[in-house]
Amino acid sequence: SVKALGRIGNAWRNAFEGRVAGITGTAGKTTTKELLAHILSQKGKTARNLLNLNTQVGMPVSMMAADGDEAFWVMEAGISHPDDMDELGPVMEPDLAIVLNVGAGHTQGLGQKGTAHYKARLLRYIKKDGVALVSADYDDLVRETRSVCPGATFFSVTGRPVPYRASYLGIDENGRGNYRLWLDGASLDVNCALSGSYAAENIIAAAAAAHIFGLSREEIAEGIRTAPLPAQRFNRRDLPGWILIDDTYNANPLSSGRMIEAAAELAHDRVFACVMGEMLELGDVAENEHRELGRALAASGCHAVFWAGGHAAEVEEGLKGANFSGFFAAMENPEDFAAALDRWDASRKLGRPGLVLFKGSRGNRLERYVNLFAERSSHAV
Repeated sequence: SVKALGRIGNAWRNAFEGRVAGITGTAGKTTTKELLAHILSQKGKTARNLLNLNTQVGMPVSMMAADGDEAFWVMEAGISHPDDMDELGPVMEPDLAIVLNVGAGHTQGLGQKGTAHYKARLLRYIKKDGVALVSADYDDLVRETRSVCPGATFFSVTGRPVPYRASYLGIDENGRGNYRLWLDGASLDVNCALSGSYAAENIIAAAAAAHIFGLSREEIAEGIRTAPLPAQRFNRRDLPGWILIDDTYNANPLSSGRMIEAAAELAHDRVFACVMGEMLELGDVAENEHRELGRALAASGCHAVFWAGGHAAEVEEGLKGANFSGFFAAMENPEDFAAALDRWDASRKLGRPGLVLFKGSRGNRLERYVNLFAERSSHAV
């Protein structure tokens, strides 16, 4: 039935007269998909996956939910097993295939060939005369891309000499990010609801895709400026005395490190707390990746770490190894979180404004912790 669903989805795709962009990567797929779809909507009617319905069921269902009279479809493909992309690619058959990045994610299911190998397989299913748009900042991904699609177009946020580049210029007084883009030789400064250096990758990938699809620099800039953030992805809420950052949709080492860096910049001289959850499906690399996350948390300058789920010992080991002197608490449920907050509040001077980041894999259900903190936010003032 799943194969039949895919064949029906592909039949509808082949009946579609507009252009299809397909997105994959370890981190930022949904954010980039939402951003690109919003930019393209400046030019014409656009359909996209709902949320992250990007599997062998979700993606064809999303495609069939489109009216068919759109100018553009933007579809993301998520994989966790070796054969997934070879099942998703023939359904989507993108005119433009985007590979954002590669890192440790679903490592347990993907096996020994590496994430780059399996993400790059999307390029095998590009429509005739289509385009591959790939990050040049990951050497293993570049090697895989050149073996599959020698004529690929590249983008970079690390200054590599490729047609599409971006750099982060910092945040403005409203916490929005400023970025400078180079679109095949022409520079463009943009302002976005996203902030942090990590988001340069999402923004340049979306801007490059829109440029390849024929949008003007003005349309691209306006689309980026007006794009809303998807739910549970670095969403900001202002509470009494606190900025709450909700990025609880999912987590892997790449996305977690990026969110910590972005939240630390936004926190500036505020009290900075991180409520983090176990990163799931990492297989043999799980222990080391959680130690590295502990080191990253310590390096961020955060004052408190509240940890939900497994691998708390490895996170604490990483924190101590990086000379973390703040507050650490491991917890199994929201009640433990409430008790840990009380202990932390008792150990510090209240009154200083703060920022709290919530980030973890879906299995941790960190939205429960977000709701608890928001309901008792008065504890911080």
